[in-house]
Amino acid sequence: MEKRVVLELRGRIPSQVKELNLDNCRSTNVVGLTDEYTNLEILSLNNVGLTTLKGFPTLPKLRKLELSDNRISNGLNFLNGCKKLSHLNLSGNKIKDLETLKPLEEFKSLKNLDLFNNEVTSIDDYRNQVFTLHPALKYLDGLDKEDREAEDSDVEEEDEMNGNNDSEEDDLDIDLGPLVIDDDEPSDRPPESRSSLPVILYTVYGILYHMGYLAKNLEDEEEDDEDDGDISLSAVYNENLEEESSASDLYEGSEEEDDDDDDDEENDADQKTKPAEGEDADGDGEPEESTRGKKRKHDDDEN
Repeated sequence: MEKRVVLELRGRIPSQVKELNLDNCRSTNVVGLTDEYTNLEILSLNNVGLTTLKGFPTLPKLRKLELSDNRISNGLNFLNGCKKLSHLNLSGNKIKDLETLKPLEEFKSLKNLDLFNNEVTSIDDYRNQVFTLHPALKYLDGLDKEDREAEDSDVEEEDEMNGNNDSEEDDLDIDLGPLVIDDDEPSDRPPESRSSLPVILYTVYGILYHMGYLAKNLEDEEEDDEDDGDISLSAVYNENLEEESSASDLYEGSEEEDDDDDDDEENDADQKTKPAEGEDADGDGEPEESTRGKKRKHDDDEN
């Protein structure tokens, strides 16, 4: 138990500790706890194996003590140093008679006592005798004198004692009460509500502004994505057009060159095959008229 106590301190000094949980640490008696825990309000020693409460420290601010599932049969007088004790859980122990419970008369603030699963609960008229022994007691084993269960207010008080409503959790709670809108005139509202109206309006304005800012950023991102897509598509389209136009120009140029080459070859062929003007078929290079003149002259000479 001593090692567990040191571990639960977590570097704090004993006077700073308000709640201490030592459940399931095995020990037959209370060790490691001292009178230095002056501000301790809640102490849990469930299922530890305690057989005696001898050596229990003086804890002036202790309000709730959990001692269930141990082997305690007597010695409740060792709790006399806890004068403010209001909740005591002794269920699952070895208490057999009402005489063992008499030391609890010293606890004037005790309102909730749990003795479930003890042999003492089998005594005839057990409940009435316990309530008679402790007039300030409000609940015994979870029920009042008329066998009614604890009210909600008492449950909330018990939860607060358990540390469920500590300051750390209160800091995380959000009070939405000021945001409730009613139809009352401002003059009919209490001063606290009227003074908080500017705060409410400022809060609502901040929320709307933040939502608008997020929506604008989202629209800008979508527009950027669309612009990027348009640019990329147009660039690809223009590139394809340039490639097609260049290819067509090259093709037309080659056709024109081919046509020019064909015309040149045809002209050359015509020039080669066609006799020159003024030449005869034999290709002697003399004009036809001169040949005929020579023939006539030869005929005249013979005559």
